[in-house]
Amino acid sequence: MILNFKHNQSSHCENGVISNLLKHYGINVSEAMIFGSGSGLFFGYMPFLKLNKIPVATFRPVPGIIFKRATKRMGIRIFKRSFKNPKKAMDALDMALEQGRPVGLQVGAYHLTYFPRALRFHFNMHNIVVYGKEGNTYYISDPVLENTTTLTREELIKVRYAKGPFAPNGKMYYPVSFPEKISIESAIKKGISQTCYHMLNIPLPLFGIKGIRYFAKRMEKWPQKLGDKNAAVWLGQFIRMMEEIGTGGAGFRFIYAAFLQESATILNKPDLKKLSTDMTEIGDRWREFSVNAARNCKGRGEKIITYSELSQMLKNIADKEEILFKQLKKIIQ
Repeated sequence: MILNFKHNQSSHCENGVISNLLKHYGINVSEAMIFGSGSGLFFGYMPFLKLNKIPVATFRPVPGIIFKRATKRMGIRIFKRSFKNPKKAMDALDMALEQGRPVGLQVGAYHLTYFPRALRFHFNMHNIVVYGKEGNTYYISDPVLENTTTLTREELIKVRYAKGPFAPNGKMYYPVSFPEKISIESAIKKGISQTCYHMLNIPLPLFGIKGIRYFAKRMEKWPQKLGDKNAAVWLGQFIRMMEEIGTGGAGFRFIYAAFLQESATILNKPDLKKLSTDMTEIGDRWREFSVNAARNCKGRGEKIITYSELSQMLKNIADKEEILFKQLKKIIQ
């Protein structure tokens, strides 16, 4: 039983899974449109929440929120459920496949056997699609891969019940009904409005533009507070959250730039194209920060950028993003 499911590679797993699931039902929505209408762009720094004993920085909402927001705003109804019992979880998956439904799963990345060992890490917010089963083998569309792959039943149970922060607990989801007409314009406006609020107006200093500035100030003091070795470890985890685990920094800005460009045509708002270009430039600044931060961690390069200089780079990024989101808020009102 293998469904006629078309695999498309994407930049980020959750956006890619949603886009591929909707395309399976004839709704041609891009990864960028899912990300933007689902208000996927975010920043938070939470010293009270730790991963590997290091404070967590996040560049996205919690798993499933982008999916929930985007589909709700488009009028699409979703089935979503978690399971305490692995057997019940696999039975529910098998039943959905028998009904002809490809199924989205939240899984842990560490035990995904098709990932190279160097890329396996304890990250429980990865998303994949299961689109078929033959015997003990499940057919997998992982949107970060170029081609489809497979997992055994035992391997799939292991990743569905990975332990640790944001444990997936057998979570599965798939679309169940669609409106006669998708209101994409409304979804775009709601998505942009919420993103602007998150980046500009959350009152706590840990989130949005204020959060980037808060993190920059804290990071600048790491060498004195932690020592050079531990400061490099903390900075390394931040880079990993930004570049490998969540795509977050530059990658998310490039996706959001594509969303703004697409939205400019749909909404007939040419000013959004200018902001799309500005967002791409901001993405370049995030990438520049990542490269210099990685050189600092590894002690490589002719000139190592100091923590003070890295902090200033982030503060400059925050200034540029504040200007952009204030302009975006005005355009969409």
